[in-house]
Amino acid sequence: MQKMKTRRAAAKRFTVTGSGELRRNKAYKSHILEKKSPKRKRNLRKATLVVAADKKRAIKCLPYA
Repeated sequence: MQKMKTRRAAAKRFTVTGSGELRRNKAYKSHILEKKSPKRKRNLRKATLVVAADKKRAIKCLPYA
């Protein structure tokens, strides 16, 4: 997980799902445009859940936690 300098930065990157899990984007547009296969780019556009090892740290960074 990348370092969060402010709580606002964390709020932009993470959203809490209805079940209480944290969702994050895998990659952003500039990163996706690099030389990758179409299948891999499609996968990078989707969101994924935060790993259990990083969840506690990510929740601490959120402004509304």
